[in-house]
Amino acid sequence: MTVLILTCEEDVTADMVVVHLNAAGVPVVRLDPADLTSTVALSGEFVHGAFRGHLSSAGRLVSLDGLRSVWVRRPGAAAARAAQPSAWLTEEASQALYGMLRGTGVRWMNHPDASVRARHKPWQLRLAQRSGLPVPATLITTFPQAARDFAERYPDLVVKPVSGAHPQDPPRAVPTTRVPPGADFAAVAYGPTLLQRRIAKRADIRLTAVGERILAARKDTAPGADPDVVDVRYAPSTTPWRPADVPPRLADAVRAYLRDAELAYGAFDFAEDADGTWWFLECNQSGQFGFVEVDTGQPIARTIAEWLAGPAPRPGPRSADRCGSAAS
Repeated sequence: MTVLILTCEEDVTADMVVVHLNAAGVPVVRLDPADLTSTVALSGEFVHGAFRGHLSSAGRLVSLDGLRSVWVRRPGAAAARAAQPSAWLTEEASQALYGMLRGTGVRWMNHPDASVRARHKPWQLRLAQRSGLPVPATLITTFPQAARDFAERYPDLVVKPVSGAHPQDPPRAVPTTRVPPGADFAAVAYGPTLLQRRIAKRADIRLTAVGERILAARKDTAPGADPDVVDVRYAPSTTPWRPADVPPRLADAVRAYLRDAELAYGAFDFAEDADGTWWFLECNQSGQFGFVEVDTGQPIARTIAEWLAGPAPRPGPRSADRCGSAAS
């Protein structure tokens, strides 16, 4: 049976997993939904109570009944590179592709419905709390007075986007930024603002969860680091990521998070304070892992390949409607 990987052509992180699948002799088809109607084609037939579906890409034809798993890695918008792209065509192509795949009963990493839900930061924070993960005091508000009151209670704050999206095109990352003392919060009224107590961190933690397997890496804060640069993505540092042991209670909380989120994969970011507490910042349901594997040698790509190559779920009542879970 075949593993289907939905991602863009430039995704070198997916390449790392494909190498392991090829070495294990597991058939793989990799395509970008953006290429639908150009170099990717699909067909599905619903006749006499049965379904037959096929995908074609780069000269390869795969039966949807022959899929064991689908990895939704970094796919483009469906039909975005069609000869005459449009919002209407994207919606039609997306409905056709993902609608057919939803009916196959494959293992998902991650199921599209679970992925959409998992991107919501407020939802993440509440789920993290319920799962037993430490969460810094956080406020999301459009009330300037609420922001002022929050700043009085927690004078050392950072501000970050609720969605992570950049307002300009092409999209760029928006860094987490420290709020200066005496900040004027009047502009909060013009858009939801996420304020969070700053963690005086001694290290950043990237925890990668694949099914039941948890792999964590730690990056020490450089001595004399500028306390105003709080986003590890923008902090100049030559300190490598190193493997880290995961406290058992935190590992249990991460698994509970994945189980309730119905995710098979999650890249968790934590800030470790001076007491050794790992504070939950976010979980990216399709986060990068290549940079961690390069530094630490942790077998993340191989672990993902093994999960994708695992047995397909057994057909059961309403199996086509269920999201893939971390325990599946």
